[in-house]
Amino acid sequence: MSDISVAIADDHQLVRAGFASLLDAEPGISVRVQASGGEELLEKLAATPVDVVLMDIRMPGGDGLWATEAIADDPGLGHVRVVLVTTFGLDEYIVRAVRAGASGFLLKDTEPVDLIRAVRVVVEGEALLSPEVTKYLLSRMSLGLRAEPAKHLDVLTQREREVLALVGQGLSNDEIAGRLVLSPLTAKTHVSRIMTKTAARDRVHLVVLAYESGLVSPGWLRDQ
Repeated sequence: MSDISVAIADDHQLVRAGFASLLDAEPGISVRVQASGGEELLEKLAATPVDVVLMDIRMPGGDGLWATEAIADDPGLGHVRVVLVTTFGLDEYIVRAVRAGASGFLLKDTEPVDLIRAVRVVVEGEALLSPEVTKYLLSRMSLGLRAEPAKHLDVLTQREREVLALVGQGLSNDEIAGRLVLSPLTAKTHVSRIMTKTAARDRVHLVVLAYESGLVSPGWLRDQ
């Protein structure tokens, strides 16, 4: 199996160098691209496609939000997973970034083991959404989104709707299995089928779907 290829976009050279040094030292991961802004990143990705992009949100020369949308709109980069590096609670456009195609978020002061895990998790089609981040995400969405027609769920079985609701609350496959008394493999299979049926890019977009369709509501946020 080939190495997971990574791009790092950040306007601080020390941040790029630190992330690159850590990831290049990890077996099975290779940093192929570094850029100081979104425009430079896109130019380099055209010549050197990668599997995962670790990207700051706030950069000159094309910020991370703009670059995430550009990557999502480019059919040639459809396989690329974007992880935005953020100062949690300060960035105002997380919802827009999720809808554009971001697969998750990391804090600027993330632990090295979490950075490495992030790369491996998103390349497998999973997402970096802890319950805490999910609550924050949905709280920001609650003012700007309304439930969409139920037809989005017509393709799902009742069990799949139950699973989707738990995904929307930020539960992992193991946690879903425990809640519904299923095996972890069965829970994973349900999540995979839901993604296929709804054409969701990844788990992050299942969270958005769960909220927009009414399976998860702002009331859930208050109850936690």
